[in-house]
Amino acid sequence: MDPAILLPAASYEFASIQKVSGAGPPVPASDQLAAEEPLEIRIGYETAGQRQHRTLSVTMRTPGHDEELAAGFLLTEGLIHHKNDLLGIIPCPDVQKAEEAGNVVRAELAAHVQVDFAALERHFYTSSSCGVCGKTSIDAVRTASCPVLPNEGPRIGYETVHQLPGKLRAAQAGFEQTGGQHASALFSPAGELLLLREDVGRHNALDKVIGAALLADWLPLHQHVLLVSGRVSFELVQKAAAAGIGILAAVGAPSSLAVQAAESFGMTVLGFVRHERYNVYCHGWRLVS
Repeated sequence: MDPAILLPAASYEFASIQKVSGAGPPVPASDQLAAEEPLEIRIGYETAGQRQHRTLSVTMRTPGHDEELAAGFLLTEGLIHHKNDLLGIIPCPDVQKAEEAGNVVRAELAAHVQVDFAALERHFYTSSSCGVCGKTSIDAVRTASCPVLPNEGPRIGYETVHQLPGKLRAAQAGFEQTGGQHASALFSPAGELLLLREDVGRHNALDKVIGAALLADWLPLHQHVLLVSGRVSFELVQKAAAAGIGILAAVGAPSSLAVQAAESFGMTVLGFVRHERYNVYCHGWRLVS
């Protein structure tokens, strides 16, 4: 398997279960569960010539690729915009409790990055089920981190889109083992799988992909196609737009606000991409024969 899509060992755990088949009695068995643990994201920043540290977010995630998750979260929430806004992301060395070990990271922001905490609209508490909640204004999100996308690309063939779900599913090692992880993946317009990440939270899976791309200096992702394994929420559109992604395809359905946001940002949204069919919800000009 390509290193870009390797599954971290900590992404699943074994559980003792009882399995029932038909009318037979329960039989002892073992099952693999998608791991879920809290990740605390701290930031270090300069103010009045002194470096300060504070907690920014706690998110429930599948352990693995935590630095990418933190980087993607900072970018898609508008706190950073470029790779050079980050000095580095490290496992936090000064955790006080044993259970925090491995579950706290600190992102050191460059001195030129200004963090206006008073302007943040909410506390950064997220959960694996709903992601970042409380955004009510598309205009406010665009002002923070989502400029209108350029018109020059990418272009993808109608038939190429049909190939993407199979490639995604074949590379979903975590889902194969647990049945409990979402996936986000970047493809080239020719349909080549470039990067895939999995997580119990669909927003985390996307933040990991975007964070990996940021740290690899790929941004903006104007010439890439994003495919997600579930539905498309407003938040996923916002995150994709912050990374410059012009085409967002999904195995599931988009929400009404997701389509409204994508229309505003200039993003192509494709839904129900499976079984050799899909719906085009907006900006279909990026599809070619």
